[in-house]
Amino acid sequence: MKPMHSENQPVAGATTSAFLRLCLVLSGLAGALGVISLAMSAHASASSLLQTAAQLLLLHAPVFLGLGILAQIRKVLFLPMVLLLMSSGLILFCGDMFARVILEQRLFSMAAPIGGMLVILGWLVLALSALRVRPK
Repeated sequence: MKPMHSENQPVAGATTSAFLRLCLVLSGLAGALGVISLAMSAHASASSLLQTAAQLLLLHAPVFLGLGILAQIRKVLFLPMVLLLMSSGLILFCGDMFARVILEQRLFSMAAPIGGMLVILGWLVLALSALRVRPK
């Protein structure tokens, strides 16, 4: 007779990884900030900057979710690097857009271009990670 598991006990092998939790947090934050940015763009004079930030955030929210889910079902060597590059790139790029609108100054010189390049590099590393996908 097999032992029964209560609903509060996790089944062996079904644990949630810290990586998935981090991806869920980043996905939620990117989505929320993206919607806030769109709402602010309807009222701000620099709406194109906020719309650009919103588009990038809303585009990457499901990407972060997908990275976390993929990490739960497969071993993909470079996923942590992809997450680091994309999230830090978005922080720099979108942070610069927000600073321009809210503080009326740049985050720092070259913040947006550096952030954009980090996001692009993240996408390229994601493409390269296809070479190293393994079963869990």
